[in-house]
Amino acid sequence: MDITDLILDDHREQRRLFAILEQIDRAETGVLSAIWERLASFLEMHALAEEEIFYPALLQVGIATRRKDGVEEETLDAIHDHNEIRDAVAEVARHEVGTDDWFAAVAAANLANSDHMAEEEREGLTDFRRLAALSRRHQLAVTFAAFEARNYAGVEAVDKDPEAYVREEERKLPTIAPGSLSVGSLKRK
Repeated sequence: MDITDLILDDHREQRRLFAILEQIDRAETGVLSAIWERLASFLEMHALAEEEIFYPALLQVGIATRRKDGVEEETLDAIHDHNEIRDAVAEVARHEVGTDDWFAAVAAANLANSDHMAEEEREGLTDFRRLAALSRRHQLAVTFAAFEARNYAGVEAVDKDPEAYVREEERKLPTIAPGSLSVGSLKRK
């Protein structure tokens, strides 16, 4: 078992659920609502699992292998993306299920999520497979699977400040002095 495979499995499920929504008649608002609620909950649980398990490990392995600038930038971008996805999910809730506005908001959430997944698959997951030993990826997979199992019913959606997130995670790393990554000097995309 490998955490990168579990994250990819989650991405496939997210894509599947968005595709299901696109194929349901807009008059079936009960079905649309049920699937959207499942997807919205799943998106947040997945984001929080990454924020608590994957991205701290990516920062740690990046620092240990002298790739801190790359993984730091990937992490900042990912946390920013998670906030955009949360905001897009919140926007869906402002519209009546099945309306044009609701479908437009779902499409915007799909776009924000798809952009994030593509970037994460191309960068963060690839880097992690290259930098982290399989035994470490397995250990994290067990933790990730347990987190998702414990939180299957959902977690609270809370935006995070990307730079504060990285500073806090680097502070927790035992081999790195607080502030040594100079997060404040990074340029935002």
